[in-house]
Amino acid sequence: MKPSMSRAVRAVAVCAALSVFSLDASAVLKVGDKAPDFTTEASLGGNAYPYSLADALKKGPVVLYFYPAAFTKGCTIEAHEFADAVDQYKRYGATVIGVSHDDIATLKKFSVSECRSKFPVAADPQRQIIDAYDAAMPLVKTMANRVSYVIAPDGTILYEYTSLSPDKHVQNTMNAVKQWAKDHPRN
Repeated sequence: MKPSMSRAVRAVAVCAALSVFSLDASAVLKVGDKAPDFTTEASLGGNAYPYSLADALKKGPVVLYFYPAAFTKGCTIEAHEFADAVDQYKRYGATVIGVSHDDIATLKKFSVSECRSKFPVAADPQRQIIDAYDAAMPLVKTMANRVSYVIAPDGTILYEYTSLSPDKHVQNTMNAVKQWAKDHPRN
């Protein structure tokens, strides 16, 4: 291969790689948008039950996070971090729910082992919720991207964060919940 041809091939490869990394910023719902309501089957502590976003919002803000697949490395890290933070979210009046394309049988196990029975995870095998929130993985539409939302009790999106890295989802959503609580003190 000629040197100029080799450079051209490398340039195309670099551009392709960079475009993959920029996929984090896909077309997600934005702050101020109305959060689509949903009801689905969820599991908390291995027990399946019908989860309703509308019912959860009656209690306070909801941290809704999407993740690619149960029992994968990044999703396990993220589930552990959310489990560790659940009590702090509760102090600010918020609840947490995770959503993936996994079936409920898988999520019953995941809710116990990785979520430590601290918060529910919802099954969305048909990707209706994932699609409604524009949270599909750009190159693998069958899976959710790693997207976190904080939804106000009135159903508006207060905060959105998208990153395939699980690192800042809890920290960033916690900051948004704290700000909401500061702006809406409980009597």
